[in-house]
Amino acid sequence: MELMDAINTRRAIRRIKSDPISEDALNTVLTAIQMTPSWANTQCWEVVAVRDQAVKEQLAETLPAGNPALKAMVQAPVVLVMCGKRGLAGFKKGKTTTDKGDWFMFDVGAATQNASLAAHALGLGSVVVGLFDAAKAGEIVGVPDQVSVVAFLPLGYPERVPTAPKRKDLKEFVCENHYER
Repeated sequence: MELMDAINTRRAIRRIKSDPISEDALNTVLTAIQMTPSWANTQCWEVVAVRDQAVKEQLAETLPAGNPALKAMVQAPVVLVMCGKRGLAGFKKGKTTTDKGDWFMFDVGAATQNASLAAHALGLGSVVVGLFDAAKAGEIVGVPDQVSVVAFLPLGYPERVPTAPKRKDLKEFVCENHYER
């Protein structure tokens, strides 16, 4: 699949079959994370690949009732728990270097997008889950204090692929030379 095809056709898949995915497919997705660019090559992401049904169910309990990704969390054969080491990205000699502070959310977000696109290119579906109790999720998978759980990424074969949502026209978010709205 060509890159722009993957970008243009990838959808949030909230209905995932429980059919297992191959080790090769999972390793391809994990390699896409590995190859993600990061702040000063800090590679601050950490990933917990969860296949154990009981652990997936515990993680699903960290989502609020009504979260549309709840079913995907339980049905997906693998849930990637996307984490970030704090205090690395955006830092030099232990001090933040920008007014944005710790950059880990940006780097983990880029790694999550790489994983999602790689999964799509393999015929897998995924949905980025961000609304959950991150502290509780961290306890469940045992992340240390200096690591934050950022997102869940359930992976598996789609039950169905939804239609594309409406996208803004370029003129609605692109300005030239100066911000003008």
